[in-house]
Amino acid sequence: MPVYCISGANRGLGLEFVRQLSQSPENTILALTRSLSSDLSDLKSLSTSSTGAKIHILECDTSSLPSIHTFAKTASTVLAPNGLKIDYLLNNAGVNIASSQSSLTLNPDDLFANVRVNVLGPAKVTEFLVNQGLLSRDVRILNMTSGLGSLSLSSTIKPRKAMGYSVSKAGLNMLTVHQAEDLRTPEEKAGPGLVGAVVVCMDPGWVKTRMGGSGAVLEAEESIAGMLKVLHGLGEGDNGRFFKYDGGELGW
Repeated sequence: MPVYCISGANRGLGLEFVRQLSQSPENTILALTRSLSSDLSDLKSLSTSSTGAKIHILECDTSSLPSIHTFAKTASTVLAPNGLKIDYLLNNAGVNIASSQSSLTLNPDDLFANVRVNVLGPAKVTEFLVNQGLLSRDVRILNMTSGLGSLSLSSTIKPRKAMGYSVSKAGLNMLTVHQAEDLRTPEEKAGPGLVGAVVVCMDPGWVKTRMGGSGAVLEAEESIAGMLKVLHGLGEGDNGRFFKYDGGELGW
């Protein structure tokens, strides 16, 4: 009876994660949305028409620490009474603000906004869930990154683009490397003791979503199916690695 927690679940890649995972009645899904007043029609239709998966729609604005903290407490009220913990945490929510800015035109507020959602959000979602004791000891955590967060790959892209987004995704990659070790620290060394935890970052490819834009080449169904295959096949030797949606590995 695996439990999945997916941020940014009301549209795009997050919604497709829920769509595919909802096909199994064995799954419990915490589908997170920035606001419960957003357009949740597609997400709600999945929760009422799925073949038996239990879908809980919860509010979590990953740009707001109070919202993340409230979400973690709410998640505890959903899971704890049934003795459940999160087996798969998908830090999917992200933004690409002011994508036209370069290293020579970077606006500080726009950079900070990208970092707040794309780096601090996944960091605090994970931290607060750890503090609530809601992650299983062998949890799999997927931090949704981008090829634009790869220094080696970005050096080959011309013209340069999405400077603030790229910086934030490179920061998310570094967060992944640190989480991969910090979460596995044994309890006697003052860590959370999730000794079987595996944390990876993954590039979904250039997908046809609102964020991906009109030039995208990959269908969401293919990207998500590939990422779920990788996610479900992760072993301890994969901890801290950087994958593509198809299981290939990207350079940092």
